[in-house]
Amino acid sequence: MRRDRTVLWAFMSLLVLTSLPAAGGEADVVAVDVKRERAGTYRFDVTVRHADDGWKHYADRWDVLAPDGTILGTRVLLHPHVNEQPFKRSLSGVAIPDGIRQVTIRAGDSKHGYGGAAVDVAVPGR
Repeated sequence: MRRDRTVLWAFMSLLVLTSLPAAGGEADVVAVDVKRERAGTYRFDVTVRHADDGWKHYADRWDVLAPDGTILGTRVLLHPHVNEQPFKRSLSGVAIPDGIRQVTIRAGDSKHGYGGAAVDVAVPGR
């Protein structure tokens, strides 16, 4: 009787697990370094992790967002990074309006758009 319940539990668990949708596959921001530039703009060095599997599904951008959701800057990623995970790319010359002390960095991919982990960072000197 006990063995029958164990087998039944294992079967039901397998059934549930195989019926779940595949993992999200969204692009995640895993690190951000931001520096003030001489012109009063900012440079962002952003590390992204994504299970790029070729041209049909890869991390294709990341954005710098104001607290109200306004996009202040976008780094377009022009190719997959299948064998370079996580990877870091930079964007210079980002103008951040006065009064904004924190921005959010989010990444997107060519299949899911946005939805992975985002990172909030303080704006240096503010």
